[in-house]
Amino acid sequence: MTIYVDADACPVVRIVEKTAKEHKINVCLLCDTNHVLQSDYSEIRIIGAGADAVDFALINLCKSGDIVVTQDYGVAAMALGKGAYGIHQSGKWYTNDNINQLLMERHIAKAARRAKSKNHLKGPGKRTKEDDERFEESFRKLIIYAAGKE
Repeated sequence: MTIYVDADACPVVRIVEKTAKEHKINVCLLCDTNHVLQSDYSEIRIIGAGADAVDFALINLCKSGDIVVTQDYGVAAMALGKGAYGIHQSGKWYTNDNINQLLMERHIAKAARRAKSKNHLKGPGKRTKEDDERFEESFRKLIIYAAGKE
């Protein structure tokens, strides 16, 4: 098992690394050339800038049984299609039971942003310590669940 992180502006990278290190699981952080990452634990892959370049590189690398950390529902859907497990930075697991609903919500939100009317969708609030704790607890459970399926 390897943990792949869509690391461009990902707020949970250090939590992922700490937890993975405890479980002796390899981590690969993927980012584009516009971001600078450093790690004494994870492999870092810098992917050329370009629309979705990091996303496609991550999907090409991951395989069945791996864990993918991403906030991108499209990446999560492709990871699930390969038999990988997915988790959002909020701690929500992506599953075959919820991914279609999430993709539909993304589509509706994108359509609302493109509409000429003044639909202002509110973004996420500032990340809190409780958000980090919730992610870590859920991430630990996902590692145990995924390890049990191997």
